[in-house]
Amino acid sequence: MKRIVVVGASAAGLTAAETLRRRGWDGHLTLIGEEPRPPYDRPPLSKQILTGAWEPARATLRSLPDLNRLRADLRLGQRATALDVPGHRVHLDGGESVGFDGLVIATGVAPRRLPDSDLAGVHVLRTLDDAIALRAALRAGPRVIVVGAGFLGTEVAAAARTTGLEVTVIEPGPVPVRRPFGDRVGELVADLHRDHGTRLRCGVPVRRLCGASDRVTGVELGDGTTLPADVVVLALGAVPATGWLAGSGLRLGDGVRCDAYCRAAAGIYAAGDVASWPNAHFGTRMRVEHRMNATEQAIAAVGNLLGDATPFAPVPYFWTDQYDTRIQAYGIFPPDAEMRIVHGDPADGHFAAAYGHGGRVVGVLGWNAPRQVRTLRRLVVDHAPWTAFADTRELTPATVN
Repeated sequence: MKRIVVVGASAAGLTAAETLRRRGWDGHLTLIGEEPRPPYDRPPLSKQILTGAWEPARATLRSLPDLNRLRADLRLGQRATALDVPGHRVHLDGGESVGFDGLVIATGVAPRRLPDSDLAGVHVLRTLDDAIALRAALRAGPRVIVVGAGFLGTEVAAAARTTGLEVTVIEPGPVPVRRPFGDRVGELVADLHRDHGTRLRCGVPVRRLCGASDRVTGVELGDGTTLPADVVVLALGAVPATGWLAGSGLRLGDGVRCDAYCRAAAGIYAAGDVASWPNAHFGTRMRVEHRMNATEQAIAAVGNLLGDATPFAPVPYFWTDQYDTRIQAYGIFPPDAEMRIVHGDPADGHFAAAYGHGGRVVGVLGWNAPRQVRTLRRLVVDHAPWTAFADTRELTPATVN
């Protein structure tokens, strides 16, 4: 291969480009990114950037001199609009096309929206520019409504509440973060937010956004009540950014459908939030929207593009920081999994839990318990039987639910 193109210049795309050079590939490398900014880290956007603990530049992953050392044709601020698989070309929004012998797709996801979300005062949070705009809006001391209580929504609510704002979270499900962790952990997250003064409205959908003079004024709920708001943050999840691949012939569904090697077609691989692949460790197809997976999958995809032929079968890791609490998790969390507390006590704000499915330990969670959850991780790695958690050294089951 003499020409490799990477589409997407966030964590996965940057890692793919750096891995190519680190592996000694010396051909013509093109890195295409829709945003004009150099690659930056996304986890701080809903935490340190919003609270003002970090200035935006601190989230940058690599400086322009660092990027120049990649010896890549940087196409920042350019958007891929189509992929010609037989012709081995990526078409760009300016009318140009770029040829390739190998391609890595790392275009990530795009946030879901509601009708009338173009009203002033309505925000989503995906890009650094989104975070800068939302931070500026929060500094005016508004009444804030967050629609959606997944990881992003609860992190935004925590950041806004930490700065002293009046915050309400609306969630159609019965508890926050029910997916992936289930009702019990969701109830603990709800209690955490209530203890810090955040209002929660769970179990009720949003009917519509209300506005006047092209500015949002509130949110009407499914039960007929209307909550006033100056700022509304939509945290409704995201969809894979695959629109530019329509008509390419690649298999699309919940992302770019790849095989176990992250291969979507001959010479074409995908990595990060946009990639769907069968993880042999768990025997299931998955698509993971978490920071560590972006890095790990990009390394694996590039390795396989260069001939490694190694299946990508990681134990996913992710975390969330809210107020003074860090929740860390390894593995998968099927909706019908059994959950047991295996260390500590939720009442003390410090515990670790194991999740069992199909007779095996498939996931572990730590609530302010970093050492314990790292120890438990080996049960997921080793396909330990569900009864094995009781034999874990240094961990004595506190309660079994």
